[in-house]
Amino acid sequence: MNQHHFKIELNWTLKQKPNDFVGKFYTKNHIVNFSDKSSLELSAAKGFKGDPSLHNPEDLLLSSLASCHMMSYLYCCSIEKIEVLSYTDQAQAVLETFADGSGKITKVILNPIIKIANIEHKQRALDLHKKANQLCFIANSCNFEVLHNPVISDM
Repeated sequence: MNQHHFKIELNWTLKQKPNDFVGKFYTKNHIVNFSDKSSLELSAAKGFKGDPSLHNPEDLLLSSLASCHMMSYLYCCSIEKIEVLSYTDQAQAVLETFADGSGKITKVILNPIIKIANIEHKQRALDLHKKANQLCFIANSCNFEVLHNPVISDM
């Protein structure tokens, strides 16, 4: 088994100190830095008091699943010698929230539209989505243990 490690650095700071926390929320905007890659400015989804102009964790989870499936699918097609001309997807995620404030993504729907060079390979090209799903790293990680290693400090 090979292991690959991915690391990020998340930064959030209070931009202006609120005078009254009653009924107020901290800003959810933050920066995620990746080594040798562009940083991302993120927020919560609009429905959760976030900045709707920024990406949110749910956007990133959905895009990760859709991207990973596409890459797995293209790999499968290359092995099967199916020439893919284009691949588009209008993916959707369903998030359910609960009375206690928690929530979870309950369903992701991928809707890929693929153009191939030889229509005689249509059924094989359709069947490869199952294999791509089995190979997709992100899809295989959706039911996973999440470990927390918090560090608490004062100013």
